[in-house]
Amino acid sequence: MPMNPSDSRRARWRDRLRSARGFTLIEVMVVVVILSILAAVVVPRIMDNPDKARVVKAKQDIRVIKNQLDLYRLHNFRYPTTEQGLEALVQRPADAPHWQEGGYLDRLPRDPWGRPYLYLNPGQHSDIDIYSLGADGQPGGDGVDADIGNWNLED
Repeated sequence: MPMNPSDSRRARWRDRLRSARGFTLIEVMVVVVILSILAAVVVPRIMDNPDKARVVKAKQDIRVIKNQLDLYRLHNFRYPTTEQGLEALVQRPADAPHWQEGGYLDRLPRDPWGRPYLYLNPGQHSDIDIYSLGADGQPGGDGVDADIGNWNLED
């Protein structure tokens, strides 16, 4: 006996309803467990990245400052004194006869922990020292608390 067109539409409609039911409670629980396991493995690795990113940013800032100090030295035949500090890259010191118009930096960056970078001339580690005291703001330290300077950028 031939199939009535309305019967075939009903059969297709029933098939759509069956396939559109959704997930069972067991399926949802399996997904939740899998996501929990993934979170337990991935989150600790991600949480450590902000500290690493701050260290990388500090190293990059120090490289930029060092390059601009080298340019200052090329123009003025010496680095700024410790007293003049890094401010000599932004505002012309009185004894810088060939200071670059507009300065060497638009503004002095702050380290990723919100403190100014430190500068010594002569330095304890090289001709000049440009450094941040790290996360703890104290000399020395380990990990993210370690000092970051132009002498240890490759560490």
